[in-house]
Amino acid sequence: MQDSEVIIERRGAAGIIRLNRPRALNSLTLAMIRTIAEALDGFARDADVAIVVATGEGERGFCAGGDIRALHESARAGDGLAGTFWREEFRLNHMISVYPKPYVALMDGITMGGGVGLSSHGRHRIVTERTRLAMPETGIGYVPDVGATWLLPQAPGEAGTWLGLTGLDIGAADAIHSGLADVQIASSRLGEVIDALSTLPCGSSSIDVDTTLQAFAEPQGESRLRQNAAVIDRAFCFDSVEEILAALGREAGEFADETRRVLLARSPTSLKLALHLLRAGRRSASLAECLGRELGACLQMLHNPDFFEGIRAAVIDKDRNPKWSPASVEAVEPAILERFLKPADPPLSL
Repeated sequence: MQDSEVIIERRGAAGIIRLNRPRALNSLTLAMIRTIAEALDGFARDADVAIVVATGEGERGFCAGGDIRALHESARAGDGLAGTFWREEFRLNHMISVYPKPYVALMDGITMGGGVGLSSHGRHRIVTERTRLAMPETGIGYVPDVGATWLLPQAPGEAGTWLGLTGLDIGAADAIHSGLADVQIASSRLGEVIDALSTLPCGSSSIDVDTTLQAFAEPQGESRLRQNAAVIDRAFCFDSVEEILAALGREAGEFADETRRVLLARSPTSLKLALHLLRAGRRSASLAECLGRELGACLQMLHNPDFFEGIRAAVIDKDRNPKWSPASVEAVEPAILERFLKPADPPLSL
């Protein structure tokens, strides 16, 4: 149905999943997550489906993440919806990472938070000149989730640490440099891409999909993260936010100054917790391990004042002026972080 929040269709050998909340930048609801999971399961069992394509309706974005207003309301009400949302979303992220058929994500426009979870765990990640990708959670008193603490530590040098802590958005070249995307294709040609993929025969491999995508690929621009890699690696190699801020203060240039200003505006608690989770992710053996750790932290976020304050400032009152508590990274004591590190009860089942 065209008025559904997720449109599921078949085109030739392609199973297509179209996120259909364009006015909300295709932000995810629990019902959407369940529909996507059901569709993926059906396509996996359908011998006539060779590949799956995930895309977003509208021209502004693939997916802006989870519906944080709904999560905020659930946390206030204590109705358990937020916890259920994260559990099912994380299971979906893992499902995409191990999907048995080629999974192609068209990351056109805004691709943030949960949108990264729907795309960057897949085997074929397409970005365009309109892509704006981010894990912006530290700016709303939350932490990178959807398996970001598995993905970001695999980026070159400390690029993933920069992305996870600053929450700043990046374009196509930076997404490819960071290992979150594979190929850049003009947004005007995405319809042709879907048509070409739909003509692939059943049993087509990821090599066949790559060959098809490369026929549409265009040169990517300069990566800002690559250009500033030396500064990023020097400043973000530390295991404490205080040391990172001090290192940025010693660096000359606009990039370091801007990065430091951004960090000082983020939730101090979120910064410290995000760094801890990113470092733990670097030592982890699997995405599943990271998702389980993230779920424990997310569930504790429901009792974190910064989570409510960040969402208030960003999407409810929209004054963009959150009052964090504690207000500085120095005031975030180890005991504050420890409660976010409790395993989820019950644990995440994948």
